Amino acid sequence: MSPRALDGLKIIDLTRVLGGPYCTMILADHGADVIKVEPPQGDEVRDWGPPFLTREDGTSDASYFLGANRNKRAMTLDLARPEGRAVLLRLLDGADALVENFKSGSLEKWGIGFEALSARFPRLIHCRISGFGADGPLGGLPGYDAVVQAMTGLMTINGLPGAGPVRMGTPIVDLGTGLYAALGIMMAVHERTRSGRGQFIDLTLHDTALALLHPAAANYLLSGRRPAATGNAHPNIAPYETFPTATCDIFIAGGNDGQFRKLCALLDRPDIAAHPDFATNADRLAHRGAMKAALTDALAGHDGAELAIRLIEAGVPAGAVQPVDAALNSAHARHRAMVADLDGVRTLGTPIKFSRTPGGPRSAPPRFAQHQAEILTGHGYSEAEIAALEADQIIRPARR
Repeated sequence: MSPRALDGLKIIDLTRVLGGPYCTMILADHGADVIKVEPPQGDEVRDWGPPFLTREDGTSDASYFLGANRNKRAMTLDLARPEGRAVLLRLLDGADALVENFKSGSLEKWGIGFEALSARFPRLIHCRISGFGADGPLGGLPGYDAVVQAMTGLMTINGLPGAGPVRMGTPIVDLGTGLYAALGIMMAVHERTRSGRGQFIDLTLHDTALALLHPAAANYLLSGRRPAATGNAHPNIAPYETFPTATCDIFIAGGNDGQFRKLCALLDRPDIAAHPDFATNADRLAHRGAMKAALTDALAGHDGAELAIRLIEAGVPAGAVQPVDAALNSAHARHRAMVADLDGVRTLGTPIKFSRTPGGPRSAPPRFAQHQAEILTGHGYSEAEIAALEADQIIRPARR
């Protein structure tokens, strides 16, 4: 097997649901040994279905879990008991990072917060993902993707004008937090090569949601005007939205004046580009309704998919609007290895493509406690000690 960029990196993953698991999956995709430590009841997203994958042994996991946990090894541990915390300390020996999303103060209450762990493991990077952080007006409160979308303005800039706030179709705050967490961990790994010390990384859904508000936040901070939903149209660029054609909707992103003129020429309508109301991007924004009407008329007789390819090949960004199944089964998605099959589990590929150290899906998302004995044996536990931990229900072979 080819070497991978993060071979040799050891991650202890105490996270559940999405933001944390998505972070650690990114690291696992590129070679990190991610040990997913679940509570006795398991990661609750194993139940977030249908659809479910049901195996021959009768166990099943929801697609929601499968989509964020490939390439990991899994075990279970009851951290509410001191014996479970003792096992965790064994796992942390030699680990590069601990990633967790416990409620602020939980690990500190158990004596395994950052200060205690860093005294014992000075090189350990401790990444906590929470809703709002430990302090401040909302400190300590739980965070949920859609709730944070609502609280930070993301919903108010999504959807059609006048239709009211709309939740984004993907859990963008959770996913964005996972991406920022993976980036933060790798920054801390790099800094550690100079200092020799780990550090605490404080990631919150709230901060991520605000960071994802571009360009709405930038527009408001400069103009003082409250951003509003614009539907498929861009608040700063025109044309930059969907248009109907004879066969399907297409999205046209005419980001500059030259592209707009080229678009009109390709549609055999140079008169639209020559109209003084549409001369510059600022003019087109001011007369967006008239511009859209003119382009919609020009596009009405075209085959959308064919035209979109012709436009983008000519330098005008455009694409046919496709449903998810069509996008995942497209020839280009296959060419880019963005869908893979892992022992019967179809999963997405990695978007990070290295020239020398390729990453991506290698092993299927783990069954509950699948690698328990393997992990504990690798950390010095004997068969008798593992059996004793199971008898005391510090670890479990099946979900509680």
